[in-house]
Amino acid sequence: MLWWSAGPADKPQRVVVQQGATLGVVAGQLHRAGVIPGSRRTYLAMARLFGSGDPVQAGEFEVPRGMSGAAVLDLIQHGGPVQRLMTIPEGMPSIMVQERLAALPFASGEATLPAEGSVLPDSYGYARGEARSRILKRATDAMTRTLDELWEKRSPNTVVTSKAEAVTLASIVEKETGKPAERPTVAGVYSNRLRMGMKLDADPTVIYPITRGKPLGRRILRSELDADNGYNTYRRAGLPDGPIANPGKASIAAVLNPAPTKALYFVADGTGGHVFAETLAEQNSNVAKWFALRRQRGEIK
Repeated sequence: MLWWSAGPADKPQRVVVQQGATLGVVAGQLHRAGVIPGSRRTYLAMARLFGSGDPVQAGEFEVPRGMSGAAVLDLIQHGGPVQRLMTIPEGMPSIMVQERLAALPFASGEATLPAEGSVLPDSYGYARGEARSRILKRATDAMTRTLDELWEKRSPNTVVTSKAEAVTLASIVEKETGKPAERPTVAGVYSNRLRMGMKLDADPTVIYPITRGKPLGRRILRSELDADNGYNTYRRAGLPDGPIANPGKASIAAVLNPAPTKALYFVADGTGGHVFAETLAEQNSNVAKWFALRRQRGEIK
């Protein structure tokens, strides 16, 4: 029978159903898109005779090649609309989250600047025409839930005393290492320094006031290392005034459960990771090896 036989579409087609659209309106769209058999009037009559009578959903739907008229109706009544994805990488600063929101195709409304550290890096689905504010709220709600869950599981050895401090320290850990296995140790190093009143001496905290977390693209200047702006951890001990990025779940967990290390220093090892040291003498030796490797690579003179 025509209602259940293969449809005429020879390739997948996208159909957008507006909020409040009636089945009659949608039948016309389906007919113009060439995805249903017969005329709009014939399809509407068959839908009312053989269909469920449920309302159609608003959203964007992908009708596969050759889908029957019966299956098309079921899709727009009960199927899932096309979901688009917005991905926020771990360590992305809020100014770049705002830019990514603004660039989303088919989203609507203004892209506001989220508070630094308020967004959980992850992939978030959104439907055609959805407000950017709703997409952002899902990301900030996810951060709130995740932080609440991790805070309840925090170790007595964590140095942070609030969720806000946890996000701030986690944002530094996130920017300092790209190796997941290193995060608890890096968190342990910074925790040791904070307990001792040592400065964190974290380069990303120097860069943040200059670029709001975007890549600097050059070496840090001496004047920037000396700047006292509330973020520069070369200038003063303790945590900066706030987060310098949006940290991922693993970095927050590392800060709340740091590795039991005695290390106070670390430097790049040339493989994307770091080598850790307990004494300044060890650190100086490791730094010398790192600079020798960079000279060998032709990165510095």
